[in-house]
Amino acid sequence: MIQSIEQLCDFVDLSPDDLAIDFDSIFPFKVPKHFAEQIEKGNPNDPLLKQILPGLAERDVYPGFSPDPVGDLAANPQPSLIHKYHGRALLIASPRCDIHCRYCFRRHFPYEQAKKQHWQAALENIAQDHSISEVILSGGDPMTLSENSLVELIDGIEAIPHVSTLRIHSRTPIVAPHKAHRPTLLKTLSKSRLQTVLVVHCNHANELTPESAELMQQFRQSNVFLLNQTVLLKDINDSANTLSALSKKLFSQGILPYYCHLLDKVSGSGHFDIQKHQAWAIFEQLRQTLPGYLVPRFVEEIAGEPYKTLLIDPNSQDIKPTA
Repeated sequence: MIQSIEQLCDFVDLSPDDLAIDFDSIFPFKVPKHFAEQIEKGNPNDPLLKQILPGLAERDVYPGFSPDPVGDLAANPQPSLIHKYHGRALLIASPRCDIHCRYCFRRHFPYEQAKKQHWQAALENIAQDHSISEVILSGGDPMTLSENSLVELIDGIEAIPHVSTLRIHSRTPIVAPHKAHRPTLLKTLSKSRLQTVLVVHCNHANELTPESAELMQQFRQSNVFLLNQTVLLKDINDSANTLSALSKKLFSQGILPYYCHLLDKVSGSGHFDIQKHQAWAIFEQLRQTLPGYLVPRFVEEIAGEPYKTLLIDPNSQDIKPTA
């Protein structure tokens, strides 16, 4: 890990005096060295640097931005469990991440509830609800758990007969691929009766490396489906060329683009937001330049809605939900 902002600035040949850094942010700085190594040295506008450097702009207040933008707390029936959508339940498996992304929609989430001691009650809740066929492991980041703990949790999910799909959401395979290389986990997934999906989180092609490519091959060989979700971020990836390059590089590593999320309006992230008409223009350009299977679905999550909502033409009044 890069332990401090000063250490990061030294690592990427930048002076803290030249950057509008918030050294007193309540959301702490955290970045693995692997991710930092992909940042262009001497470039204060590097798209990877902007994702992790605490900025004074986080103090700005924007209308409509809140600590719980997607309604997680209202759908949190017991510690560690979030149940918002029919057929799926999300388990907050870990309170930690290997990187602190400044736009994180759970940056204010009460992670003190995300403890191993709550897993059994959450699994019992899922076992009693036969409508749930898919369990999603999120966080924090499930890959920050020890390998034994993660395998133990997956074994507990596999023991629930009506659960057929396991989905793991993790940024670790991208930002610190060496930490996600876990032979016991891969062996467990390769033998599991569950259909397993790994949804990685990558926002820019520069985040993908030979190390991530090798890791993705290992997951594919373990019968794991690979998808990616991206957050659309101002001045980071808000262009068709940038997202097209990302989709192509993801595909070269065996990952299909899944979602491109409009920014969840969490307090402290308003400077990353773009307007819907701008997002729509980018989406239209992507549809014109990429094959359909490489165009992610542009979506936003609206608190209280039963599905994520597809971005639509701003001139249309139709609302089109998606699972």
